[in-house]
Amino acid sequence: MKGFTDLVNSLDGMIWSMVLVLLCLGVGLFLTVRLRFVQFRMLGEMIRLLFGDKVSDKGISSFQAFATTVGARVGMGNIAGIASAIFYGGPGAIFWMWMIALIGSASAFTESVLAQAYKQKDHSGVFVGGPAYYIEKGLKCKPYAIIFAIVAIVGPGLLLPGVQINSLVTVFEEAFGVNKVIVGVICCVLLAFVVCGSIKRIAKIAELLAPFMCMVYIALALIILGMNITKLPAAIVLIFKSALGLDPLLGGIVGSAISWGVKRGIYSNEAGMGCGAIVSGAAECTHPAKQGLIQAFSIYVDTLFVGTATALIIILTGTYDVAGKGGELLLNQTNGLPAGIVWTEHALVNSYGSWAGKALSIIIVLFVFTSMTGYCYQSESNIHYLFQGSKKPIWVGRVVFIVASFLGAVINAEAMWSMGDIGYGLMAWANIIAIVLLSPLAVKILKDYEKQKKQGIEPTFDPDKFGIHDHHGVWK
Repeated sequence: MKGFTDLVNSLDGMIWSMVLVLLCLGVGLFLTVRLRFVQFRMLGEMIRLLFGDKVSDKGISSFQAFATTVGARVGMGNIAGIASAIFYGGPGAIFWMWMIALIGSASAFTESVLAQAYKQKDHSGVFVGGPAYYIEKGLKCKPYAIIFAIVAIVGPGLLLPGVQINSLVTVFEEAFGVNKVIVGVICCVLLAFVVCGSIKRIAKIAELLAPFMCMVYIALALIILGMNITKLPAAIVLIFKSALGLDPLLGGIVGSAISWGVKRGIYSNEAGMGCGAIVSGAAECTHPAKQGLIQAFSIYVDTLFVGTATALIIILTGTYDVAGKGGELLLNQTNGLPAGIVWTEHALVNSYGSWAGKALSIIIVLFVFTSMTGYCYQSESNIHYLFQGSKKPIWVGRVVFIVASFLGAVINAEAMWSMGDIGYGLMAWANIIAIVLLSPLAVKILKDYEKQKKQGIEPTFDPDKFGIHDHHGVWK
């Protein structure tokens, strides 16, 4: 197992070099400027649109698409991932996590607009879309589209599921003393029932669970904030000073703060990875910019709300200080590895009592459940793209997905997180280049939306104005 862990760690380091970190930051900043800071100036419009378009038999509603992507994004990246970012990069990693969320929301807007603009109908008349579609149609490069589709099957369908299950079985073992393998089997059986349904079943479940789980978790964090309100100014100062290399103890790891803040921020919100674009392509709306604005807002919910909640839980309770007695205890329990989910659990238990660990277990079930269903849909969408709706590859993909999920219960946390990083890293390299090349179209679509809004009419999309051939009658 050590040889396998060393191998995936090496691949992780190659893919997630500082080059990719700077690329994610640079592209997010570039798109923010190109789109004239759309993620800030149109915040009110984002919220208004959440409940705008209605659902039909052709697609899912705007809110369902939002809930499904939030469900997929809000997972272990927001709990264990944020904790590991603090462990490796110090509290300053949170500052860079905020930065990648603020500018990365422009990347999320761009990829979702493109997914909508180039979406089509499958053999059953349901909308499908995503990077593979806009790469093929927008860039006119089928081989590149196939490469993304393969990466998007391997990532969400094989490398990412185990991360979620690994954290879930760990926290259940801590809270209830239940064997990891038993919890893993139960989870996979329940998961199989859901993923064998359609995007509509996944969307319905996400629509119900995603808002609830976010509100409960944020409520727990707000109570801890109230209990430690006098410590908040010092915590904020610590985050900024360590992020900018001004803290005397943490100044030497500012490079790690940037790297881990961006890396775990992207793991948390998936901005620019293409994951949200896959779900966005399935939504029904009257203009691509609508779905772009909604998905940009989902980045805020994921990282600025839920991710920050975890950061405050850990920093305000002092759990991140591994030099103290509590930190030594956690390191010993995890054989020296930062099992972030255990960090967060101990922070809650120390604040509320032992019941909080059990409550976190239930919340994590919801986090993991919605994340996994989102992963499965992302993988299946790209299987559909490659095999044009053939049912046999879809079922093979589902079986592989369930098996990969179960491996999270038996493979160590370090290897699982590295595998997940590899999955997201490969998708990042493939998608970010595409959205930069297609960004002029996203800018034109946004301007078209704003022009119609100024005219006092409800914006609608005419693909012919942008040279997009709507062979499937998606926009008619």
